[in-house]
Amino acid sequence: RSARARAGLTQHDAAEKLEMARTTLITLEKGQRRVRPEELKDMADVYGCSVNALLRPHSVSVSLVPRFRSIAPDEEDAAEAAVLLNDLAGSQVELENILGIPARPQYPPERSIGPGDIRDQAEDAALETRQRLGIGLGPIADIVSLLELEFGIRVFIRPLGEGRISGLFAFDEQIGACILLNKNHPRERRAMTAAHELGHLIATRNQPDVVDFHAAPQSREERFAAAFSYSFLMPAAFVRRRFAELRQETGAFSPRHLILLAHQLSVSEEALCRRIEELNLLPSGTWDSLRDRGFSGDLVRQVLGDRATSEESTFPPRLWYLAGEAYRRGLLSEGQIARMLKTDRVELRAMFDALGAEEGAELDSL
Repeated sequence: RSARARAGLTQHDAAEKLEMARTTLITLEKGQRRVRPEELKDMADVYGCSVNALLRPHSVSVSLVPRFRSIAPDEEDAAEAAVLLNDLAGSQVELENILGIPARPQYPPERSIGPGDIRDQAEDAALETRQRLGIGLGPIADIVSLLELEFGIRVFIRPLGEGRISGLFAFDEQIGACILLNKNHPRERRAMTAAHELGHLIATRNQPDVVDFHAAPQSREERFAAAFSYSFLMPAAFVRRRFAELRQETGAFSPRHLILLAHQLSVSEEALCRRIEELNLLPSGTWDSLRDRGFSGDLVRQVLGDRATSEESTFPPRLWYLAGEAYRRGLLSEGQIARMLKTDRVELRAMFDALGAEEGAELDSL
């Protein structure tokens, strides 16, 4: 039943494709009759999954997809991304169940959006969240690890096509908070998306979200999440101090200063420039002027070299650990894990090699 739902088929449509009576399909889904091997194979073909996926004893069904509200321009892409998040969340829960390692989330407290200025409320929420984490005003080098390891948020990084979807967020009382980031987007944009979705978790966690950074935020909830992402990754006090220090060095704040400070904060030059404009440290329209004058990534690469093109792994730290541990214990094969996590075996093998999963060496026994 879950596989049929993920395939977007009604019982009537599925029964027609399977060439069986709808009443027969109903009895199979209710467990009133055992499924025959040939029927199982046909279901796997029609539903676009493997027979192994239908037979896994610990398989977990996650029903996040219907709760999404798509604000993306391409609804088909948003639906596909929602199904992917649904499947990945279910696979991670399944790994946790197999290993007996349950998630222990420590989410930040909910904070409702009240009357008054949205930006001020977002600034306050960002500072409170940083204080809760004990990270002060310093740069956040790896927000994905922070969200996953400190808060227990399920974070996934996968290509989401060539569309404009930057990320998705959903919250379920049983599964918890889940975020999917577009690997096709630059690392700095993924960081902004992750911070944006953290803002939704804090203020509107029961409202699923699809992020499209090309679209201007309309609702108060979207404006709060957008302002929170800027405040969380680029604290006003830190930006003001570093801006003054860099400006004092040469008497002016130059594009090279912008590049270096953006790199220090792990954000894009555009995001930082707009944040500096927002803080009234640079005239409004500075970024548009820079862009019109030909400011590009080529200058960034000249300043930073290879560091500007560093890539994150598809596997955030906890998912990386769970998959390696299931393989090391012999609970799942390499092929099974690759299918569960929607990745290829080459990338999975590279991850296992880095983990030393086959040796099974334990540091505390050496």
